[in-house]
Amino acid sequence: MSATTLSTSFSSGDTTTAIIIPGKQPLTISYQNLSAEILSFQKKLAKLGVTPEAAVSIALPNTYEFIVAFLASAWQRGIAAPLNAAYKQEEFEFYIDDLKSAVALVPKGSFEKDGAAVKAARKYKAAIAECYWNGQEVVLDVKDEGKLKGKGNQKVEQAQPDDVALVLHTSGTTGRPKAVPLTHKNLTRTMKNIKDTYQLSPADRTMLVMPLFHVHGLLAGFLAPLYSGGSVIVPLKFSASEFWDDFITHKANWYTAVPTIHQILLKNPPPTTKPNIRFIRSCSSPLSPTTFHQLEETYNAPVLEAYAMTEAAHQMTSNPLPPGKRQPGSVGIGQGVEVAILDQEGKKVKQGSEAEICIRGENVTKGYLNNPEANKSSFTKDGYFRTGDQGKLDKDGYVIITGRIKELINKGGEKISPIELDNVLARHPKVSEAVSFAIPDEMYGQDVGVAIVPKSGENLGEKELREWVSQKVAKFKIPKKIYFTDNMPKTATGKIQRRIVADTMMKQDQPKAKL
Repeated sequence: MSATTLSTSFSSGDTTTAIIIPGKQPLTISYQNLSAEILSFQKKLAKLGVTPEAAVSIALPNTYEFIVAFLASAWQRGIAAPLNAAYKQEEFEFYIDDLKSAVALVPKGSFEKDGAAVKAARKYKAAIAECYWNGQEVVLDVKDEGKLKGKGNQKVEQAQPDDVALVLHTSGTTGRPKAVPLTHKNLTRTMKNIKDTYQLSPADRTMLVMPLFHVHGLLAGFLAPLYSGGSVIVPLKFSASEFWDDFITHKANWYTAVPTIHQILLKNPPPTTKPNIRFIRSCSSPLSPTTFHQLEETYNAPVLEAYAMTEAAHQMTSNPLPPGKRQPGSVGIGQGVEVAILDQEGKKVKQGSEAEICIRGENVTKGYLNNPEANKSSFTKDGYFRTGDQGKLDKDGYVIITGRIKELINKGGEKISPIELDNVLARHPKVSEAVSFAIPDEMYGQDVGVAIVPKSGENLGEKELREWVSQKVAKFKIPKKIYFTDNMPKTATGKIQRRIVADTMMKQDQPKAKL
């Protein structure tokens, strides 16, 4: 199937199951039902006044109405702009203003409560509509027509491969979030790549645990399974206590998640009935070899670590399924994407040398919106996208990431990989989580700081940890400063951002103001 738009990328007449919404009375949706519902909602958007290139801000949690609204917006040649429903007003304002959204879709009851998304939409004159499943249909209840007043009753459109279907903002480690436009062709190419990597078929069913307002959940956990004719179980949110019940009851056989979620599942009791797991996928932040081995032993399934970015419409590389080699500590090989390790000039370095990981492929964005400066620095003259990650290819061509170029710790000219250090620290029997980062240092410019969450009930001191680390790494890599904490700061998707961890920990060092 050579589908190049979201409107032609899954079977519309099929009576097999596409989506299961778990609950006391689970909702099962066939491909036929889903297509009919999307088309019906697309007509509602056209009636409201959504035209090609109009941004539709979707401030809904993981629900059937999110799925329908997202796909209908793209079918209508609009730009779907999913947002974290838990954002504060100021955050909603930034995103709604940045894309000049035509309409904001919000949960039932939001308008009356004058919720954060409603206030933000009103400020920028976006139309406001509540969106919910009423047991019969996905309702579009328009509460305020905003800038679409008098512009209704537009024609129902047919999506084109080069239309921008989705805009997401990068959670940049530096400064203001950048808007990444992804076309139907970018998305369908990733869907095909993911299907091929994991040999997804109609026999597969996945349990969605990642939010749909990020590429990980949207592409790997949702769109790729539909593209392959499989099915997706969509709970409202990830719950460790309900995960295995839903997984087993609804017969899932794989899932994809960030390392944080894998670790939470490992801390909880394993399922009483043994689930039949074909593979477990990990992506979006580095998976420590320790967690990799624990997952494989506990769930008796191959763990496949992948590497992805918003700019690449998610997946770039992955470890292959057995009998292919999967390598802990590596993100595998290019998957329908060219991967090259390039120097500052954009030239390839010799095998095994470290430089910037760069990629090229049909899944990659053409460039950021309204940001010519970022576009100039992000692409090489040969059209490779610079990921901002440093890494190397091993003898088998497997990619090993050594860290964000901006996050490498530069101790007096010695470059230290924070990922390598995290993996060493995670092997300590009393350590639950470890994050390394650069701290300012008068003598070296930078030195090593680490944040440690000890395992519950364990007593761990700086001296014990330093002595243990000194037997595993060169002296210059031994942390100068160790911060112990009960909670590692994380983003909404459970990602750990070193900059945020570093800022939070270093605040502890600031002298208290004298009264």
